[in-house]
Amino acid sequence: MSYAEKHLIAGEQVQYETKLHWIVMLGHTLIALVLAAVGVGLLVASQHNWQGAEVQPPREALYVGAAICFLLAVIFWMIGMVRRGATEMAVTNKRVIVKTGLANRRTLELLLARIESVVVEEPAMGRMLGYGTVIVRGTGGTPEVFPQIAHPLQFREQVQRQIAGEGQTA
Repeated sequence: MSYAEKHLIAGEQVQYETKLHWIVMLGHTLIALVLAAVGVGLLVASQHNWQGAEVQPPREALYVGAAICFLLAVIFWMIGMVRRGATEMAVTNKRVIVKTGLANRRTLELLLARIESVVVEEPAMGRMLGYGTVIVRGTGGTPEVFPQIAHPLQFREQVQRQIAGEGQTA
């Protein structure tokens, strides 16, 4: 059950939900792949015949180094997964609800009647892959910026539909 579903008020229904785009995983995945490649290299080196070499690396050290690289690769990848999963955005028939973070949680709940504008910024790559930055501005408030959101135009459309009173969409 999502954060928004757990915190609904009387008569409120979730109309649309989204989260961070998979692109937020790119850096973590690249680091994990490099670490895994180093681990594979260490395993290959441990199987190499080092006869005739001046210095022969101990196989146990190469195995331990490879294991550490694989462990770090998994940790980096999991950090990316947790980061992606810790951000939720929802549009209900009464509010826009945004929750970011896991250990340090930040929530934003704006009544639809208090939303002044929803701005979407999409870089060229974002347009191709389906991500962008959503900026929600409430009346008299500072803009709230949420980068790398999946399907930002759809999010904005859902907010506009709810403000216009169109109700649940298919």
